[in-house]
Amino acid sequence: METEEKDCMECGVRIRGRSDKKFCSDLCRNAFNNRQNSDVNSFMKTVNNTLRKNRRIMMTLNPTKKTKVTRNQLLKLGFNFKYFTHTYTTKAGTIYYFCYEQGYLPLENDYLALVVNKDNY
Repeated sequence: METEEKDCMECGVRIRGRSDKKFCSDLCRNAFNNRQNSDVNSFMKTVNNTLRKNRRIMMTLNPTKKTKVTRNQLLKLGFNFKYFTHTYTTKAGTIYYFCYEQGYLPLENDYLALVVNKDNY
């Protein structure tokens, strides 16, 4: 196999080895990749943390797997209505919003029905 001298893409140290070698060590390879992905990882981490928090809040308020709460009860605990994993629309056109298996259905007068998706329970 052909050897070629080039510089490490992370630290700039001269490396020898295979022609497709880009880094002098695993440490440099990991540091380079972590830096390249840090903006995406940070955003994804924030979204996932928000989804998990929403799920925990619904689980806490819904120990019986079906209950009714106010929008303010969720907001006081830090629930963020902008984040959910998916929706489910019934044949009648009713839309449920889910954070994983925990879901809610907006009702009248700022009430919400909390439910659990039985298929994932």
